[in-house]
Amino acid sequence: MRSFDYSFLEHGMLPAGLINIVSTITELRARENLLKENYADLFLKLENIAKVQSVKGSNEIEGIVTSEQRIHEIVNQNSAPLNHNEEEIAGYRDALALIHNEYTNIDIRESDIQNLHRILLSYTNVSGGSYKTADNLIMEVDSRGRRSVRFDPVLASEVDDAMEQLTFAYLDARSNYNINQLILIPCYILDFLCIHPFEDGNGRISRLLTLLLLYKSGFDAGRYISFEEQVNHLKDRYYLALKESSIGWHEGENRYVPFIMHFVTTLLYCYKELDKRFAVVISKKVSKQQRVRAVILGSLLPISKSEICYILPDVSMATVELVLSEMNKENEIKTVGKGKNTKYVKCGS
Repeated sequence: MRSFDYSFLEHGMLPAGLINIVSTITELRARENLLKENYADLFLKLENIAKVQSVKGSNEIEGIVTSEQRIHEIVNQNSAPLNHNEEEIAGYRDALALIHNEYTNIDIRESDIQNLHRILLSYTNVSGGSYKTADNLIMEVDSRGRRSVRFDPVLASEVDDAMEQLTFAYLDARSNYNINQLILIPCYILDFLCIHPFEDGNGRISRLLTLLLLYKSGFDAGRYISFEEQVNHLKDRYYLALKESSIGWHEGENRYVPFIMHFVTTLLYCYKELDKRFAVVISKKVSKQQRVRAVILGSLLPISKSEICYILPDVSMATVELVLSEMNKENEIKTVGKGKNTKYVKCGS
């Protein structure tokens, strides 16, 4: 059976570009920590936005969807789930809340992981919290709709031992001060995905564990700029990196670098987006209309009027609507969705 050893991370055999990204993330984290002292209310508003986006994005990657309005109602617990998809969404909401509120008290212990899985499926008629009892396959679908096996995970009979060894290897590496903790996280997540310990929900659990390990390592930008939403936005690149890094995994010959690089690039975007939003908010020399324009043009993802108001709490809805109208006339932006679900994104995105 595959063994786990992360000692290669302490030898410095990683691309220089990767190290530079990690260094930039560390610098932006320090800046974020300073901002928290003065802008607690704004951080809370960003967290509320990111919470909705995280629940939506992580489930959407797996094809679990509902309307924008229903996502908001479920995440804010204004309505009970009405169908299976919404049951899955409600389960992710609760598991995410556990990580947000209790991350200091939970870890990557198997009991904690199984509990997250139990919560994830708690609204469905599927009993969660137990490892798979039958072998499963990771499938992919090409542009013509044809399915093929992308990866053959660990056998069900070997999952208990594999998860135990993975946990030991991670904890051992985490105690090694010569190993960069940020780079260690995607290595663990890749191995978790290759084991694929549960019958269902492995992808969503992996993203919850990603946030958990980031928070425990002191990197919490994903709390304010949804990490899952960024993965969903670029999910083709995510799956490509996962595929490239899983080749030769069973033989212990896989390359972690593609998946590590995708991971740190996604996290860097979260920190840059957070920094960019505060640069707009803090600036006193820029007019409110200019700040609204900057938020819209700076967002890679479609953004709603209410989200703009959250980011710029001193700007009225009337001002936001005025700027959007002008930008529409100038063909700077396009609309996505209709009615209450309408969002705006710069042309060319």
